[in-house]
Amino acid sequence: MNILVTGGCGFIGSNFINQRISRYKDNVINIDNLTYAGCKTNVNYRDEGDPKGYIQPYAPGVAAGVYKFYEGDITDSEFVKGVLVDNYIECIVHFAAESHVDRSIKDPEVFIDTNIKGTFTLLEAYHAHCSKNTRFVHISTDEVYGDLSEYQPAFTEESNIQPNSPYAASKAASDLLCRSYHQTYNLPVLITRCSNNYGPNQYPEKLIPLMIKNALAGKKLGVYGDGRNIRDWIHVDDHCEAIGAVLARGEPGEVYNIGGNHEVRNIDIVKMILKHLDLSTEMIEYIEDRKGHDWRYAMDTTKISTELDWSPLIPFATGLESVIDQYWSPTPIGELNLQ
Repeated sequence: MNILVTGGCGFIGSNFINQRISRYKDNVINIDNLTYAGCKTNVNYRDEGDPKGYIQPYAPGVAAGVYKFYEGDITDSEFVKGVLVDNYIECIVHFAAESHVDRSIKDPEVFIDTNIKGTFTLLEAYHAHCSKNTRFVHISTDEVYGDLSEYQPAFTEESNIQPNSPYAASKAASDLLCRSYHQTYNLPVLITRCSNNYGPNQYPEKLIPLMIKNALAGKKLGVYGDGRNIRDWIHVDDHCEAIGAVLARGEPGEVYNIGGNHEVRNIDIVKMILKHLDLSTEMIEYIEDRKGHDWRYAMDTTKISTELDWSPLIPFATGLESVIDQYWSPTPIGELNLQ
C-alpha cells in the first residue's frame, strides 16, 4: 500500500513506519513538523531526494518499500493539500499530536491547535483531495474515557467519553471530528484508542524511558503521589500490528480499543526497572501528585480480538527488559550522554 503517515518521526509513528516498510514492504509518505519529540533518525529509512520530499509523485506500480519525508505542520492547509495532491495515497494513518499530559496542564493551547485544528485541517484536505475509498485511521488514546476506580470493569468502545486533562479533551474532540466526517460525508474513517505504550524511540518525558535514564544517571526517580496509579501497558510493536489490522479489516465508522491486557501500578514499574539494573529502591522519591491525575486505565479488547483476530504477543516483563537493555551499557554513568 501507499500510506500517508502524519507524525511519523515521533515514537509510535516511527515504529509504525519501520514495521510497515520492513515487514510489509509498504510505501510510506511521512509528514512531521519535527517538534521536540520528533526525530528523523527514528525512522530507519531515508528519502534519497529533496529533504522536503518533493521528488516525483507516487503512482500505481511504484516499487515497494519507498520512503518519502515532508517536513511541515498539519495545521497548514496549503502544505497538507500539496502533499495529498502530489502523491498517490491509498490510506492515511494519523498519529500527529501533542501527547504529554504534564505539558498540556502547563500549556494547553498548543494541544488545542495541533490536536483539534490539525486534525480538522487534515480531514478537510482528505475529504477534498482523496478518493472516497481512501481509508483514514485516527490514532487516539484511552485517556478520552477518563479514569476508573480500582475494581470497575475495563473501558469498552461504548464507554462514555469523560476526559480529565487538556490533552485528553483535545483528543476526544479530534475523535468526534473524525466520527463526524464518516457520518456526514460517508468517508471510511476509523478510530483506535490505545493504552500506554512503551518501546524503542520513546521520548524520555514518559514514565519508562525517564525512569531508566534517571536510574542510569544516578538521579532520584520522582514518582507522583504514592505511585499506586494503574496503567495498562502495551509494547509499541503490538500496537502497530493492531493498527495494521484495523487498517486492513476494520469497519469504517467504528472505534477499536487496543491494549496490552497487562495492568501495572506505576510504582511497581519503577521497582522492576531498578531491580533489573540491580539498583536500590532508595533512589525512589515521592513527589507532589499531578493535577487531575487519573487513577486507573484499563481496556477491554474483546472487539478487536474477536472481529479482527488481533491480540498482543509481547509479554510485558520481556518487553520492559528489552527496553532497559537498549539504554544499559558498560560505559561509566558519568560518561553517558543522557540529555
